[in-house]
Amino acid sequence: MSLRIAFVASDSPSAQTARATLVGRYGQAPESDANVIVALGGDGFMLTTLHRTQHLDVPVYGMNRGTVGFLMNEYSETDLMDRLKAAEEEVINPLSMHATCAGGTKHEALALNEVSVLRSGPQAAKLKITVDGRLRMEELVCDGALLATPAGSTAYNYSAHGPILPIGSDVLALTAIAPFRPRRWRGALLPKTANVRFDVLEADKRPVMAEADSHLVENVVCVEIQSEPDIEHRILFDPGHGLEERLIREQFV
Repeated sequence: MSLRIAFVASDSPSAQTARATLVGRYGQAPESDANVIVALGGDGFMLTTLHRTQHLDVPVYGMNRGTVGFLMNEYSETDLMDRLKAAEEEVINPLSMHATCAGGTKHEALALNEVSVLRSGPQAAKLKITVDGRLRMEELVCDGALLATPAGSTAYNYSAHGPILPIGSDVLALTAIAPFRPRRWRGALLPKTANVRFDVLEADKRPVMAEADSHLVENVVCVEIQSEPDIEHRILFDPGHGLEERLIREQFV
């Protein structure tokens, strides 16, 4: 059976040029009728594509035409059909963020990498952390904190000195960003089923924003996060270059 491919690309010139070349060579199917979506760009564009096409239940195969390509395969024009047929599928469950703002408005968003809470003023944030309804930290003074999935553990989480998580592990990484008090607290490993709540202390004096895969909410007073096992994002990788291999390789660079 011939594959029906929908090519999508970021706004960068290299991605747009690649899309025009590939459409001319392989044709273009509507996303609603495609067997596979090929995303051309970097990791940011891949995340955008996965969120945007979630309702289609179609796997996404990325080719790197951006700067960061952890979720992308190498770009090639000549052997795409064979690569797609041989590709291995990884399934990722996102995190859901439920944020409440100072005025009482509520916002929801999904994140494949991480949900972060970050100071948005000159003073450090003060956060209270509750896990599954049990108070775990009365006060964390920091620039922020984040909860990362295994797929996102090599992104912002790793830059904040959080652990890299095996892709098949049923754990999440709770990582502090520039913690001041407790000074040496770096975070915790939590079960994937955990419900994590951040309450912002002294929110008027120390404003905080929340972010879920670039979805930004300002002046939050409370953020609840949990994994969503019923939502699945399907990503295709070339054999031997899936997320598990990339996560291992990242630790030996």
